[in-house]
Parts: sequence; structure tokens; C-alpha cells
Amino acid sequence: MMFDLPDSQTLYQALLNRDDSYEGRAWVGVSSTGIFCRLSCPARKPKFENCTFYPAISDCLDAGFRACKRCRPLDQAAGDDPVVTPLLAALDHDPSRRWREADVAQMGFDPSNVRRVFKRQFGMTFLEMARQRRLREGFTTLKEGAPVIAAQIDAGFDSASAFRAAFGRRIGLAPGQFRADALMKVDWIDTPLGPMVAIACQHQLHLLEFFDRKALPTEVRRLQERQPGGLGFGRTPVMEQLTAELAQFFAGELSRFETPCAFHGTAFEQEVWRALQDIPAGQTRSYGDLATGLGRPSATRAVARANGKNQIAILIPCHRIIGADGNLTGYGGGIWRKRRLIEVETTYKERVSA
Repeated sequence: MMFDLPDSQTLYQALLNRDDSYEGRAWVGVSSTGIFCRLSCPARKPKFENCTFYPAISDCLDAGFRACKRCRPLDQAAGDDPVVTPLLAALDHDPSRRWREADVAQMGFDPSNVRRVFKRQFGMTFLEMARQRRLREGFTTLKEGAPVIAAQIDAGFDSASAFRAAFGRRIGLAPGQFRADALMKVDWIDTPLGPMVAIACQHQLHLLEFFDRKALPTEVRRLQERQPGGLGFGRTPVMEQLTAELAQFFAGELSRFETPCAFHGTAFEQEVWRALQDIPAGQTRSYGDLATGLGRPSATRAVARANGKNQIAILIPCHRIIGADGNLTGYGGGIWRKRRLIEVETTYKERVSA
């Protein structure tokens, strides 16, 4: 069952104390290891800046974390369920296998019942869980410069077209469309809030979004329309600077980024994005506040639309916008990420003020 998580410092203390009162209600993803754990995990405790706390196992898996083999959070969530336990064991034994409902039935389980049980226990079906693990392997292979066929094999897809379709749904561009001679490069950057997709040329950052954001394919296509010339896998000096600054940001050591950004929007949208960057770290504004600050108090809705079209997360800090009543409003990367970003910046503000 989902519930509102307390602040990250409280959850981190619970992790240090191996507090079992959060069993089944909160989990921690550790960016330095790529795994997620129960808060009662007996393993050595990670640093606070490497921890992200989640209210559901599906959120951990969506963010790209693997289950800890020591505290085994998937097994804990499953309990002694006679349906879940053998299927998880089978998935661990052969993570690259392309599972189908027929395979589930062959193991003696009713596929419809398996769907219901996994959805209830983990927030996703067994086939979705298996597909996610396979795709992650494929993405890693492509990033390392291997051909599409190698990525397809690593991801466990029998069909190249099926792999291209799955990749296209996630990224918005089939792997065969990536070009070695493209001026703009795509890479993954791991952060404490999950992996992010960055697109940059040699001189500017053009896109930065969380890997699991549903709008990512649309944003990639929109960028392609504005910047023809194709995309390729690789890392530019801009990405190196971005990666270093993101690490400093999440460590609470940096509040303003120097990575050069390309603003792909109308003159008004760019004005809004620059106004967002002018909000001091650790502070928030409402849409109305932002519109008034721009000298356009009646343009609240237009400001909100411009905020939603931002394609450079964190660096253009749309997470600093909250509701007029002080509550957190929608955020493309998820409200839990918005809450954590504000916490990171508040910690930075307190450290500087001390």
C-alpha cells in the first residue's frame, strides 16, 4: 500500500537504525551500487547523498535499481506466496529470457492470476518486470558502442523489430536511427534519483530528463525537429561538465550550474526558463509569483505551460514551482523526485547559512 513518505533525513536515520517499522512501506535505492534495499538491510550503510527513498518497489525498478541479494526486498514483498516465489527464482536464474504468458502457464500458473498477484505486490506485472530487466541490458550494450544485434541479444529479444520497438517507446528513436557522425550525442547519467538521459553537442546541453519520464520520447522527437542532423551515442565535454556538476549538486555542494544550455522554445518560454534559474536554491515560487515577477500577472497559465515544456530538468529548476497553497504540484519526474530536489537545495541553503 502506498503512503506519504517522511523526509529523506528521517528515512535515512531509519536505514542507519535498521528500523523494521517501514517494512513494506519504504525502500532505498543506492546510486553508488545500483541496488535497492529494505531499510532494515544488514549491509554496510551508504552515504546519505547516494540514497533515494521510494514508496513502492515498482518505483525502484523503474529507476533502474536491482534488488539487493542480501535483504532480498522482492522476496520479502512476496512473503511465502506460492505464485510469486518460484517465478522470481526463475527470473533470477535466467534474466535475459523473453518470458511469455505461455511460459508462465507451462510452469503451472494461471497467467491472469499471476498478473493480478504481481501487480498487487510490486505495482507491475511479472512480464513487465522481466521486460524491464532485459531492456536495461540492451541499453547498456548500445551505450558501449556495440551493434544493435548485440544489444538485441543481450536484452533477450528474439526479434530485432521487437527490440527496436521497445527501445523506440522508451527513447523515442529506434537504435538503428542513431548515427556515428551525428553532432548531438546521447548518454546516460546515473544520479541518486535514478538514471537520466542527456543530449548534448560539443558546446551545449540540449536535453536532460529522467529515463522513466513518459514524455521523453515526445521531447526527443521535438528536439530532432528543431535540431536536424541526427543523434548518436557518445559523450561530449559538455556532458563531462554536467556529470561533475550533478554530483556536486546532489552532494549539497553546488546550487547553480555553469553547464551551457540550449533553450529550444519561444521568446516567452525562454524568458520563463531564465526566471526559473533566477529563483535561489532552497526557495520556491508559485506560477502566480513567477508571472508577477515577469511583469505579467495575468499570464499564470502561460507560465505554467512554459514550465511544462522545459526539457532540461534540474538545471532549469521547474521543481522550485509549488502550488499557490504551498503544496507540491505536478512534476514530470514524479512528485517524490520534486520533494527530494527541494530537500537537497534546502540542505545546501542551510549549510551555506551556517
